[in-house]
Amino acid sequence: MFSKAITRKPCKALVDGITTAMFGEGTPDYESALAQHSEYVSVLRELGLEVTELEGDERYPDSCFVEDPAVVMENCAIITNSPRESRNGERYEILNTIKKFYTDSQIFFIEAPGTMEGGDIMKVGNHFFIGQSERTNAEGAKQFNDIVTKFGYTSSTVPVTEGLHLKDFVIYLENNNMLVSAAMNEEPSFREFNRFVIDADELYAINSMNINGTVLVPEGYPKTLKIVEDLGYPVKVVSTDEFRKIDGSLTCLSLRF
Repeated sequence: MFSKAITRKPCKALVDGITTAMFGEGTPDYESALAQHSEYVSVLRELGLEVTELEGDERYPDSCFVEDPAVVMENCAIITNSPRESRNGERYEILNTIKKFYTDSQIFFIEAPGTMEGGDIMKVGNHFFIGQSERTNAEGAKQFNDIVTKFGYTSSTVPVTEGLHLKDFVIYLENNNMLVSAAMNEEPSFREFNRFVIDADELYAINSMNINGTVLVPEGYPKTLKIVEDLGYPVKVVSTDEFRKIDGSLTCLSLRF
């Protein structure tokens, strides 16, 4: 169960955010992004989370995606190390907020040459699947494993062969259910789960998010919405269109713990 979340408002520099244009082209509209983010935070609060909302940081166009510079869990927090220069400074800006919830002995760091972004980390029970991608390398995964095993967690790596982050292509909904891309459906690491393959035209909706039993689904993906509803989850539909333009989605807009 989650009781807290950390978010950061979009900044005006959002228009310069990094994008692969995988999920759609165009430049985000700042005012629309601000409104969508406010709706997102409201939904988290409706679901019982105490949200610490940080102000936008104009130095870092992608800084509203707070999931990437840190990974948080019950017993510790890990400050990551993005290989992208325009994002690397975000880890220093999130640290003071992390220190409000974790002691110094509970905070760890991924150090160079290790790289990592939180979008590549998927927690399933006490196990972490680590996506090895352009943002998260083998050394980063090794350091992460060395840290979390001290607290009773385990981890394993999964190759990310499409797009940006692991959680763009596989998401755990709890109850042994996963939404997956066609490629991730073939991944041996996930063969024991109930996998629901999302059609290519709704790939973006894989990044749905379970908050204490209710699943947030991005607006505009009726087939994915039906899959989640048919599984019996209560659902809240949330618009993230502006963030999609720079590869942003539901999970990356918050740290939940």
